[in-house]
Amino acid sequence: MKVFYSRVSTQEQNESRQLKNLDSFDYVFTDKCSGSIPLWERPKGSQIKELIDQEKLSQLEVHSIDRLGRDTISVLNVWKELTEMGIRVVCRNPNFQNLNDQGETDMFSELMISILSTMSDFERKMIRERQREGIERRKLEGGYRGRKVGTTESRERFLNKPKTKMIIKDLDNGYTTQEISKRCRCSYSTIDKVRKTLNEEYFTEVN
Repeated sequence: MKVFYSRVSTQEQNESRQLKNLDSFDYVFTDKCSGSIPLWERPKGSQIKELIDQEKLSQLEVHSIDRLGRDTISVLNVWKELTEMGIRVVCRNPNFQNLNDQGETDMFSELMISILSTMSDFERKMIRERQREGIERRKLEGGYRGRKVGTTESRERFLNKPKTKMIIKDLDNGYTTQEISKRCRCSYSTIDKVRKTLNEEYFTEVN
């Protein structure tokens, strides 16, 4: 199944320039929302995720690579996720793809991913540097005290987090840790924490 995906930021924006040569696609989805929203959490993006979970999607095409995420890091994560699943991703502007018609890795795509990886590493370093500078500035101004020693997040608050609820749902549906990590974009340690918290809750109720 082939899907074309486009996104514009507001209802007033015209997405027509992105929507050309679409006769060969099974679905054409357009989100009108901020790019800061992760792809799978957007209204149409979540429908694409459902097709992926149902193993129906074979190709996802976009007008430009930034339609896949809010920054280089999120774009790279989506690109790698889809590539590992064997889903072909085609970008029109610039023109490149992760897999060719035979399902083999596209060499130009490898170069682009290498560039994106370098950019994402740079972004991470810049984010950490800005955070460090902000903390230092607040320290000088007397406005930063750090986290109080011994403070912990309550079990109820942790279990009610949207990400935690997604993990719990996948655990109940029998997904493996590796599958949940990919589906929910979280670390193995977070999944283990959810399991441990649920077990503690169960034994508390029994006792």
